[in-house]
Amino acid sequence: MEGEKIAKIGKGLDDHADKVIDCRDKLVMPGLINAHTHAYMTLFRNTADDIPFTEWLFDNMNVMEDNMIADDAYWGTMLAAAEMIRTGTTSFLDMHMNIHENARAVSESGLRAVLSRGLVGDAGDEASENRIRQAKEEMEAWKDEKRLSFMLAPHAPFTCTEKFMCHIAEEAEKLGVGINIHLAESEGEINMIKEKYGTTPAELVLRTGLFDRHAVAAHCVRLTDSDMDILKDKGVSVATNPVSNMKLGNGFAKLAEIDSRGINVAIGTDGAGSNNTLNLFHEMSVAALIHKGVKLDAVSVSASDVLRYATTGGAKALGMEDRIGELKEGYDADIIVLDLKKNSFVPRTNIISTLAYSASGYEVCTVMVAGKLLMEDNKLLTLDEEKIRDEVGKRTQRLLKERDLHREKGKEA
Repeated sequence: MEGEKIAKIGKGLDDHADKVIDCRDKLVMPGLINAHTHAYMTLFRNTADDIPFTEWLFDNMNVMEDNMIADDAYWGTMLAAAEMIRTGTTSFLDMHMNIHENARAVSESGLRAVLSRGLVGDAGDEASENRIRQAKEEMEAWKDEKRLSFMLAPHAPFTCTEKFMCHIAEEAEKLGVGINIHLAESEGEINMIKEKYGTTPAELVLRTGLFDRHAVAAHCVRLTDSDMDILKDKGVSVATNPVSNMKLGNGFAKLAEIDSRGINVAIGTDGAGSNNTLNLFHEMSVAALIHKGVKLDAVSVSASDVLRYATTGGAKALGMEDRIGELKEGYDADIIVLDLKKNSFVPRTNIISTLAYSASGYEVCTVMVAGKLLMEDNKLLTLDEEKIRDEVGKRTQRLLKERDLHREKGKEA
C-alpha cells in the first residue's frame, strides 16, 4: 500500500515497506460493504422484538426517534462503527435523521460511508423542505472528508408523496448525487400504494424520476416481474436485508430471480432495531440458507453469490466499483484479515464456503480503510469501546423511559 491505495500485489515486496504485517495463516480479502443500514439505531437494539411491523415502526422506533437528541445519533453510530469494524465491514450506506452526528462518528472511526438524510413528507411542506436543506448542509460541511460521500434518501413511497419524490429527483440531479430508498418492503406498503396510486411502488418511483439517478432500493421483498424489469432497465441496485425482513414478518426477496435478471445485488443488515446485529457474515449466511429453504433448491443462492453481494455488489451499489470491493492495484486499500487458525476455518478446505456458512465474523483480526489501520491483532485503534458502551447504555435507558411515558399518556387519552 502507498497512501490510500493498493500499489502493488506480488512477491518480494517486504524490502520496500515501512511496515510489514505478518499474514501467515491468515486470509486477506476486501472489506465487506453494508449496502443498507441505519447506524444510529444500535441505540434501539433488542428494544422492540417479536411484534408486528406496524407496532414496531409506529409505537417503538418512531417514538424513540422523536425523543432523540443530536448526540444520541453520534454515540449510536460509534457503537455501530465498532461492531462493523470488528466483523469486517469497511464501508456502509446509511440512512439517518441527525445531520453531522453520523458524519462525525464515521470520520472519527476511520470507516468509509455514503450518508443520506432520510426525507419524508410533501413538496412545499416546511418540515419536508427543511430536511432537504439539512441534507445539503451536511454535504457542504463534510465535502472535504474523502471517506464520506452522499445520496438523497426519500424514505419510501408510502412516506413521501409522489410530488415530493419528483422534487427530490430534481434536487438529486442538481446536486449530482444518487438515491437511497426503501422499496416494496411489506404487503402493507404494496396495498397502500395500490389503493392510492393504482400502481406498484416500483412503478410509482419510476414515474417520479428517482430511478433516472444512480439508485439503491432496499428490501425489494415484493417485486413483480414487471418491477424487476424496471430495476434492470434503470440500473437500480437491490440491497437485500434478509434478517430484518424475516424478523419483521415481511417475507423474502426473490433473490435468485433478481440476480439472474442481471440486476446488481448488494446486501445490508438494516438497522439494529430490526436486525439486532450489523454483522455481514451473519447476513451472508442467512441470505444463502433461507433462499435454499424457501425455494426447496440447494443451489438457489450460493456461498459465492452472497460473498459477491457483500463485496463487488456492494461497491457497485455505492457507485464505487472502480475503487473498492476487490484487492486490485490502484484500488483503495480497504482490506480485512481473518485468522485461519480459528476453529471455524478448520479443516481448511473450501474458503468461500467457510466465509458464508461457518465464519462468525469475529475471525477478523485486522482491518484497514484507505490504507489506515482501524484494528490490528483484534485491538481497535480509533475507538474507545468502553466509553461507547457506557454512553449508549445510558442513552437507551432514557429513550425507553420516554417511550413508556408516551404509552402511558396514550392509554390515558
